[in-house]
Amino acid sequence: MVRCRYEGFVLSETSLETMVERRRWWRRRWLLWTGSVFLVLVIAGVGLVEWGLRQLQPRLRQKVVETLSARFHSPVELDRLEVSMRKGVLVTGGGLRILYLAGPTKPDAQPNAPPMLVVNYFEFETGWKELLLPTTRVVSVKVRGVEVRIPPKDQRQDEKPDDPKNKKQPVIGLAVDTIECTDAKVIIETSNPSKPPLEFVISKVVLTDVGLTKPFNYDATLRNPKPAGDIHSTGHFGPWKKDEPRDTPLDGNYEFTHADLSSIHGIAGTLSSTGKFGGTLGEIAVEGTAEVPAFRLDISDHALPLHTEFKAFVDGTTGDTQLNEVSARIGRSELTASGAVTRSTSGVQGHDVNLHVVMERGRIEDMMTLTMKANPTLLRGALTTKTHIEIPPGPVSVSRKMRLEGTFAIHDAFLNDPKMQQQLDSMSERAKGQPKLAKAGEAEVVGSSLSGRFTQSNAILDVSDLNFAMPGAKVVMDGQVQLVASTFEFHGKVRTQATASQMTTGWKSLLVKPFDKLLKKDGAGMEIPIKVTGTKSTYDLRLDYPHDTKAPPGLTK
Repeated sequence: MVRCRYEGFVLSETSLETMVERRRWWRRRWLLWTGSVFLVLVIAGVGLVEWGLRQLQPRLRQKVVETLSARFHSPVELDRLEVSMRKGVLVTGGGLRILYLAGPTKPDAQPNAPPMLVVNYFEFETGWKELLLPTTRVVSVKVRGVEVRIPPKDQRQDEKPDDPKNKKQPVIGLAVDTIECTDAKVIIETSNPSKPPLEFVISKVVLTDVGLTKPFNYDATLRNPKPAGDIHSTGHFGPWKKDEPRDTPLDGNYEFTHADLSSIHGIAGTLSSTGKFGGTLGEIAVEGTAEVPAFRLDISDHALPLHTEFKAFVDGTTGDTQLNEVSARIGRSELTASGAVTRSTSGVQGHDVNLHVVMERGRIEDMMTLTMKANPTLLRGALTTKTHIEIPPGPVSVSRKMRLEGTFAIHDAFLNDPKMQQQLDSMSERAKGQPKLAKAGEAEVVGSSLSGRFTQSNAILDVSDLNFAMPGAKVVMDGQVQLVASTFEFHGKVRTQATASQMTTGWKSLLVKPFDKLLKKDGAGMEIPIKVTGTKSTYDLRLDYPHDTKAPPGLTK
């Protein structure tokens, strides 16, 4: 046994080990108690903070309401505001309603006016350090379910000036880096009772560098209702002009993709468009291009590629569009257009389209491909036209409600059916007084020219003063084309260079010769009534004498 003598005490080895073990036990027990006390204090502190926050939340909510009310000079309601310290400082809330954003609504205009701003839910997070600063910096704010409603200016009173007393009172200062808003709707009302309000539905918009006195950046994604498609736009917006929202500046670029034109009754195709814009909300200058690889009308079974370049001014508060310069190519035809697309005043929801179209390098086969079911088309040739187009709103097919009025001219026209073209060539030879060439099948292939005036409504095309000319003959007719049924019928007169007897051979020529003087008129060798009818890609040409009038010998109906 080992003994240790120390100032009169003798310690054995066993006693020494016992003493060391007791010291270790007391040290562990002290650490355990200290840790437990510290943990209890932390839990109590957190609980105290949570309790304090619960006590503070009603006051904080009231302070937010007072600050917003002073800022917008408007009654403000906030259903809930909650603050949590579990992960930094997390603030959530909802049921925010601000009655006025751009001046009070006149009581006589809207006695029970809805709030101009409604927010269903919002949340943002910040840190402890930021709370101690005069202006709290928030990295990100998430907002869901927003509705902004702006009544027309004539229904709003002038905004009240700031109260000097409120300037001395502290307000809640926030600096926000990013606001992410989903499920938003902007409603701009009109003072015209026959016009429904203009609605913009925004599925998602991200605002960065947000401030009240400077423009902020935006990145928006929304669904266009008609034609149904996706729009993605980036740019700058603001600062917001609360006195007159129409004067709020904006600019940006856009992409409009997967737009289904079949959502507009009467047309079909998938549209994509890109462009840029800038100006104010009341007058936005837009410049862009649009592509429809297979554009089609419902009255035809055929489609053509459509390419458009345009410059326009858009009123973002009404949707009215002034088309200053539109260049389009459909198939091989090129045209230019100008006009306007304005909200209807007839009480029918939608827009009135009013356009002036000039086509100097067109093809008649392109227009017939779009408007008739014939395949191939009856005619081909160079087309020039000037047209006024009106398309009123309503659920009726575009091809039926579209109204047209204009003039046209077709040059170097040929029939696509070889047999029918040969018949026309033979008629030309007879009209020139060369019936032997026509009879022998040696007729020269000739082109024709047509010109006239036209109007269209309810998918019926009426043609007047139709002048048809080919070597040896001229025809003047009036008629009608049923676009849905793809049928046509024309009545008129043909004037030939040759006399009746010169158009035939043999004994028929001798029988007709006595009637030459009777059939001659105003310098023409012969003038006779004719009728042309057709369906799809066929036609029938015959004399059009009344049933009680006999045709001269040798000329049959």
